[in-house]
Amino acid sequence: MLPVLVCLVLGLALSIERILYLTMAQINTKKFTAEVEKVLNEQGVEAALELCRNTRGPIASIYYQGLLRYDQGLEAVEKAVVSYGSVQQGHLETNLSWISLFISLSPSLGFMGTVVGMIQAFDDIQAQATISPTVVAGGIKVALLTTMLGLISACILQVFFNYILSKIEGLVVKMEDTSITLVDMLTAYNKR
Repeated sequence: MLPVLVCLVLGLALSIERILYLTMAQINTKKFTAEVEKVLNEQGVEAALELCRNTRGPIASIYYQGLLRYDQGLEAVEKAVVSYGSVQQGHLETNLSWISLFISLSPSLGFMGTVVGMIQAFDDIQAQATISPTVVAGGIKVALLTTMLGLISACILQVFFNYILSKIEGLVVKMEDTSITLVDMLTAYNKR
């Protein structure tokens, strides 16, 4: 049962880290884009860059990369926004493969515990040279407990995994939406 518990603990630790990271990555995007637009129109690109530099989260980082390339033209801004959006998405998805591994591994280790428990039950039968419920009960108990723990571990981690995926999907949609807003904002600024 120890390997299943290790999978559960490591999976939960990674899940909690991702949830905290994703929570810290979220900002009020409407307020942020309005602030950037206001600063851009009133004080220029440098002031908007400073605002983005001092704001946390992937959206501010994407804006920063886009604004940094404003002097190279809107096409360069679009390329930077798309490229850096992919980089930020990669940061958001860090450690998801490990959580997925622990989800898959937990039931497998639980089923391995089932096999070990059954082997133990047959060893007890062989040692006692008799079949009785009390002889095989210990091995069957181990078998059932490890299977149950493996399945519970996988279910718990699956809930966290799906929650994390939904948070990432929400952030990615906001990143894409605000990236379009940035390009529109810079297009309008360029016409001034």
